[in-house]
Amino acid sequence: MSDQYQTFAKSPIGKFVIKNLGLPSPTALDRFEAGAPVIQGAVLLGAAVNSTLSGAISQVLSNIHADTYAGNNAQLQQAAADVGLNLRAFNSGDKESKFKALVFDASGIENADQLKDLYNFFNPVARQILSSGRVIVIGTTPETAGSVSAAIAQRALEGFVKSVGKEFKKGVAAELVYVDQGAEANLESTLRFLLSPRSAYVSGQVIRVSKADVAKEIDWSKPLAGKTAVVTGASRGIGEAIAHVLARDGAHVICLDIPPQQADLERVAGEIGGSVLALDITAADAGEKIKAAAANKGGLDIIVHNAGVTRDKTLANMKPELWDMVVNINLASNERVNDYLLNNDGLNANGRIVCVSSISGIAGNLGQTNYAVSKAGVIGLVKFTAPTLKNGITINAVAPGFIETQMTAAIPFAIREAGRRMNSMSQGGLPVDVAETIAYFASTASTGLNGNVVRVCGQSLLGA
Repeated sequence: MSDQYQTFAKSPIGKFVIKNLGLPSPTALDRFEAGAPVIQGAVLLGAAVNSTLSGAISQVLSNIHADTYAGNNAQLQQAAADVGLNLRAFNSGDKESKFKALVFDASGIENADQLKDLYNFFNPVARQILSSGRVIVIGTTPETAGSVSAAIAQRALEGFVKSVGKEFKKGVAAELVYVDQGAEANLESTLRFLLSPRSAYVSGQVIRVSKADVAKEIDWSKPLAGKTAVVTGASRGIGEAIAHVLARDGAHVICLDIPPQQADLERVAGEIGGSVLALDITAADAGEKIKAAAANKGGLDIIVHNAGVTRDKTLANMKPELWDMVVNINLASNERVNDYLLNNDGLNANGRIVCVSSISGIAGNLGQTNYAVSKAGVIGLVKFTAPTLKNGITINAVAPGFIETQMTAAIPFAIREAGRRMNSMSQGGLPVDVAETIAYFASTASTGLNGNVVRVCGQSLLGA
């Protein structure tokens, strides 16, 4: 579905009208292209005094060959030198240089006064970030801080990042990454994702990285090579995009949907060299059949719970069967399948479970009590399952906002336009944006990601 307003905004008359009426002016977002570097443009790196994550950050920037600059910070320069990152000098007062990313190690901030370090780094260069740029603040998990003052200061970083995401415009995304003690080596997959165009429609998010075994010898061009994935609801829309991206990253994808969607399933599977599993995900034996299908491909490494439906009515007008259908497909089936797979060795070691929630599950929505309760339940499924997992298995979720699909195309015009514009990007996302975030969670390198819920919504004004 095309965004006619965005097309109009690029035209000469459109630019004139938008400027004079003060209307939203969406920026065409950079998106992933095969063979392109992780980030195209310079990175400005900064750090608070006594920060502890600069070495790990510098290692990632060195690994991706980022053109990295820094000001006069002896500790930061030493941390970079220790891992072989050549920092180019950035002189205070330089107003001409442009940057694709501003990365700040805030792990040394231990009290409210030291939060001024954020201002001191970002204020002078706030106008020097390029379109589709990235602002990334990296701190320590507040719950593990050494003092109440440090916990307060680290928690304060969230307000800064979410505000920057709304201020910088031009398709600039702002993120906060909390790193647990001892989890520095688990940072790379997250930092690569956030710096790259793969995270185009992710902004204002908080990602938590925990300590876990570190995957060895990652092929970053094919991080899912040799893996077998099941994608439910794979016959069209977001599910189809997920299947394509996981296959692009090297996985063999088993495309699952209900039997009436067999033709579309075969089309998608044919395009990506995948397999077909025509199955009602609500069937009592769905988990057993998924395990059996994956057994022929070396066992199941990744399951993406994408299948879902909407049956919108206000609560007063909702029939019980509409409530039951939505909750059963969107939530209960996920729980049943997970229970079977986890209790019957249905997932290989270091397996990945990725669920699809929604910002409706975070903020609620008019006429969607059934849908919102199901998607809020998915968040609960992730949060309360994560601590119980063993054998390197992880579970995470994405929560899409307004994504350009056949479903959103059917929304009445006025509501559809409001949904598109009510976010920091002033536009709807694409199915591939959801798929890229799922692939990030599914990656072999994402061992330190467990229990996260990341919104893919362009920092929607709705919800947290």
